[in-house]
Amino acid sequence: MAGRLSVAARLSSAVRLGMAVRLSSAVRLGSAVRMSSAVRLGMAVRPSIAALSALSALFGSLLIPTRLPAQQPDTVWAGPLAAIHWPGGERLAGRVLERVLAMPPLPALPEDVLEDGPPVHIFFAPDPERFDSLTGGRAPEWGAGIAIPDAGAIVLPAYFSQRGAPHELARTLRHELAHIALHRYLAPARPPRWFDEGYARIAAGEWDFEAAWQLRLAFATGKAPHLDSLALDWPRREAEARIAYLLASTAVDYLLERGGERALGIFLGRWQETGSLEAALRRTYGLTVGQFEEDWRAAVRKDFGWTYFCVHSALFWSLAGVLLLILYIRRRRHNIQRLEALRTADPPDAPAYWLGEELDDGEEGWQEPDERPPAASE
Repeated sequence: MAGRLSVAARLSSAVRLGMAVRLSSAVRLGSAVRMSSAVRLGMAVRPSIAALSALSALFGSLLIPTRLPAQQPDTVWAGPLAAIHWPGGERLAGRVLERVLAMPPLPALPEDVLEDGPPVHIFFAPDPERFDSLTGGRAPEWGAGIAIPDAGAIVLPAYFSQRGAPHELARTLRHELAHIALHRYLAPARPPRWFDEGYARIAAGEWDFEAAWQLRLAFATGKAPHLDSLALDWPRREAEARIAYLLASTAVDYLLERGGERALGIFLGRWQETGSLEAALRRTYGLTVGQFEEDWRAAVRKDFGWTYFCVHSALFWSLAGVLLLILYIRRRRHNIQRLEALRTADPPDAPAYWLGEELDDGEEGWQEPDERPPAASE
């Protein structure tokens, strides 16, 4: 995947999106059957056929609004990745590509999965107007990026906003590339939403200790949805969407815990061969989809529900209480020792000369001065 970065002065004109779109000159982004919107939480949007037709019209009419300045983008190449940036964004695009290529291979997928197909075109939008024009305004305002797996295209915001910051683009790009790699490997089969998002979040390192405790707090405060099925709701509001994506991460993480990355790789290979999630799950893990859902729900309730939260919270506060008690005892001992040292250095409360006590033999005490005038000399 690693390749020498080179700057090309033209956009690739062989990318297909199923519709001709105008990007400065003639850039075509490939046939888009599905738009996957990957957000900071790992979001993907799969519109219906009717919505996709409307989206095609939006791409055709909104890709490059006439009010945007006429700036010619350039391309930075790195292996199968083509980073398309606008003036001033070459350094950022190159740095992001270098960081992504330095990351470990995507888990449970062949290392050359992204090379098995046309180049992946990554658009670094320089401002909100350009981002909205490239995405057709379909991304939520908190979404950090858009991936179109069938077209091999990604749109990222290369500016500071609620969507994120430029220094976060490497992780976001890793997330988006995981979507494209998974779809390319399983094609023509299509992964369900929960697996697509859960895999992308884990591949990007977005499922960690902090994310796990966010999910536990959601269950503790009653904000988590009912675990009726893996077919989770995918709301557009950030708070609800965050929980849905965290739950999707737990589903894929559960498969990893059962057999590790090697078993997950075997599972994906069988899924590719058979084109069936059910068959691959049964042959690899000995579970039907229904059994997997039941086991997953039980694991989520055990690891993230009230029981776990209360037990570990009680343990935490118990340890914190013991630690505070130890610190209090040590501080009190230190204060006592310091007080004794001060008392030792203090003068006596009632010195002898205050009480008029007689001095020992041979000691000269204070004598009252003789006030008589000296005798006159003869």
